[in-house]
Order: sequence, then structure tokens, then C-alpha cells
Amino acid sequence: MTARTGAGARRRRDEVADLGRDFDAMAERIEDLVLAQRRLLGDISHELRSPLSRLSMALALARRAVENKSDDSEIGTALDRIKRETGRLNTLIEQLLQLVRLESGDAGLAAAPLDLEPLVREVVADADFEARGAGRSVTMLQGDSCHSSGSADLLRSAIENVVRNAARYTAPETAVEVHLICEESHAVIRVRDRGPGVPPETLGELFRPFYRVADARDRESGGVGLGLAITQRAVRSCGGTVTAHNAQSGGLLVEIRLPLRAPQAGTQEKSTPE
Repeated sequence: MTARTGAGARRRRDEVADLGRDFDAMAERIEDLVLAQRRLLGDISHELRSPLSRLSMALALARRAVENKSDDSEIGTALDRIKRETGRLNTLIEQLLQLVRLESGDAGLAAAPLDLEPLVREVVADADFEARGAGRSVTMLQGDSCHSSGSADLLRSAIENVVRNAARYTAPETAVEVHLICEESHAVIRVRDRGPGVPPETLGELFRPFYRVADARDRESGGVGLGLAITQRAVRSCGGTVTAHNAQSGGLLVEIRLPLRAPQAGTQEKSTPE
């Protein structure tokens, strides 16, 4: 896995040197894939260990409460913990399966023409309803009539992951701002929060599975570090890209770019509400 020909350091420009450079590039790629696989397996093991440990502890507490004929409240507390940890495990497994399907190109969802404006507006409305319970809001400041193609369910999930992540970390009493803009060849979805942003050196890592900027903060929020990884793979399956930047005046700005497609014949253009 670490073998190299060293052809890149030589000045030769013949077929043998070209073959050596191709071999080195292939070997480096294989090494990166193997290391990424090992890291992912380690991350999965780590993520599963914590809820399984808490499940075991809750089961032990419930069994002891039954044996000691404790009151119902103690048993109920243990059962609530078991339910919560089981839900976390189910969510983790579902996200892992979705990530694997996206990585293998087998998401099982057919591509179709998409009218992005109502799709994004629906995501914003749902996220705003949830965010208001935590003293935050999500608002759509611009909604151009843009058309692309892909799986509506897959793309909706990708946008939801970004918007909900922004709503989770935006400061209390602030709003997540969403723009949908038609540019020359792309539809651009910008999601900007009013949170603390992230260290610049970590921006390139945000879409890596299980990556967390701050473990303690993200664990408290219930995140397992898969949402943005799923978003990147889903957007890529639609022919688009997703990037993250720290906004100049604070907060994180995530930008999804999707190829523009002409609307289907007979489809009426939607006007942007005032």
C-alpha cells in the first residue's frame, strides 16, 4: 500500500516514467481509500459504543428496580432512557445505510425534473416551525424560480440537513437566512446562520462522516456527524456541489450549487411572492 516507484521525482519523460507516475497516483489513491475505510470503521465503532453502554446501564437499573420492587418512577426513568438510546441507534443505522447507498451510487431514487422554489420553501417552513420552539427562526429571503433535475426526496433531505444544522447552531433570537438564486448555469441555495462559525482549518472537514467541530457541543445537540456527509453525497448525485464558508460578519454560510435545467413543457413559471 505504501510502495512507490519514485517516478515523479525524476525528470524522465518516456513511457516507463509515465507508467511509474500513473502507478504512484493509483497507489496513493488506494492508500487514501483504505485509510478512510479504517477511519470510518473506527468512527462507527465509537458511535455505537456509547449508546450501547447506556442501554446496558439502563437495563441493569430497570432490572434492579424490579427486583427491589421500587416505585414506578424509577422503572419509568430507566425505560425512558432505553427508548431514547434505541431511537438514537435506529437513527444512526438509518443514516449509515443512506450514506452507504449514496457512496455506492445505489440510492434507489429516480431522477426527474425539479422545481426548486416550492421544495426549498417547504423545507424552510418545516424548519422554521421546529426552530421557533427553541427561540430561533428560519426565513427565506429570496426564492427565484429555478429548475434542476434529480431525486426530489434525496434533495429535500440534503437541504433539510443543512437548514436544520444551521437552526441548531444559530444564536438564540436570531434567524437562519435562506436564498434560492438562479445564476447563469446554476441554481444556488445559500443557508446562513448567526452562530459562532467554525475554525477556518476545519471547513474542509465538515462533510466528512462523523466529523464534529466540537464533540461536547454536538453530542448535546444530538448530532452524530452524518447529516452534512449525506448532504454532500446527495447533492453530488444530482450533479451539484456543496461548500461551506465563514460569513464575514459571523456565522456559517453553506452553499449548494445545482445545474439549471429547462422546465418541462407546459410547466408554468412561479412568481416569487412579495
